[in-house]
Amino acid sequence: MELRQLEYLVAVADEGGFTRAATALHVAQPGVSAQIRQLERELGQPLFDRSARAVRLTEAGEAVLPYARAALEAVAGARLAVQELTGLLRGRVAIGTVTSLGSDMNVPGLLAAFHTEHPGVEITLTEDTSDRLLQGVLDGRYDLAFAGLAGAAPPGIGTQTVVDSALVAAVAPGDPLARRRSVPVRALADRPLIVLPHGTGLRAAVDAGCAAAGIRPRIAFEAGNPEVLALLAEQGLGVALLPAGLAESRPRLAVVALTRPALRSRLVLAWRTAPAAPAARAFTRHARAFLAADGVTRSGPSEQAPRG
Repeated sequence: MELRQLEYLVAVADEGGFTRAATALHVAQPGVSAQIRQLERELGQPLFDRSARAVRLTEAGEAVLPYARAALEAVAGARLAVQELTGLLRGRVAIGTVTSLGSDMNVPGLLAAFHTEHPGVEITLTEDTSDRLLQGVLDGRYDLAFAGLAGAAPPGIGTQTVVDSALVAAVAPGDPLARRRSVPVRALADRPLIVLPHGTGLRAAVDAGCAAAGIRPRIAFEAGNPEVLALLAEQGLGVALLPAGLAESRPRLAVVALTRPALRSRLVLAWRTAPAAPAARAFTRHARAFLAADGVTRSGPSEQAPRG
């Protein structure tokens, strides 16, 4: 049995006749007929009913056709995989990211470097909350994502840490907390808090820390961008819970360390651990190497390598 015979079988079935199939395949009609007869002899059953005016599949032909289609699709997929793997002639990579990613790493440089090496690969970049990004990686909407993570990654997702940061309380200089170097999380029980919304890694870390301290957070403001949280805190509107690096970069904020418990949040590169398409695998390798070379990534023992 040859792939050409299966190709002719599918063409005759789709076109409804040997002549039309030969025209669609750009081959001579006798060649199509000869290959189908050879396939029928090999299988021991006629595949087409030629007695009527229109050529129709026999019961045996109906049974064989799905396998013929599957075989041709598998061969086409194998060829595409090799093309993408060796030259990445074409393909698509869907990337998800949190809103604040640009402040943590050189995203344009990452994308530009990959595009220079593989110009035939289409890249899409979509912003969302961390919870939806991680779910999107699992269900295939994203090939990989830059997402916030307060604890362990969900099963089926591998991660590499981009930033691992302590969370701090940031307040205006006139706030009573500004005189303190550190406070326990319980000290925030009656204070208006300025935080990211639910679904973000930072918010998950805050909620877990408050639960561990036995307090119910009083949320005054929510915003999707940490920079906005800092601006609100500078106006004296409450206590912003921010990554330490961001808070310390704002001269108009007083930074107070949080203890009992200490709060941390990570920004990670996340991908499915199941085998992925060649373009997605190539971008994941590129991103991990880029992060390491750029001095951004801080590796941890829980990180997993991508498969496939």
